[in-house]
Amino acid sequence: MANIKSAKKRILVNRTKAERNKAIKSSVKTAIKKVFATIEAGDKKAAEAELTAAIKTIEMAGSKGVYHKNNVARKVSRISKAVNEMA
Repeated sequence: MANIKSAKKRILVNRTKAERNKAIKSSVKTAIKKVFATIEAGDKKAAEAELTAAIKTIEMAGSKGVYHKNNVARKVSRISKAVNEMA
């Protein structure tokens, strides 16, 4: 453990931010899994509904700085393409 007060604070702040980022990343992964689950089920309407929710979650994570904007664009593109290719 650090001896300097500012270093101790940095450790605490970094731990808090890491936990927040981990929670946000987890919610993004869950949203993406929900989209692919509805695609597997073959329900186009439900997939589109899950897609809009997932896009919102992913873009919010990007705005918080958890993901880079290109990473956000790639994730959104992949799930959108998957929904659009449904029969």
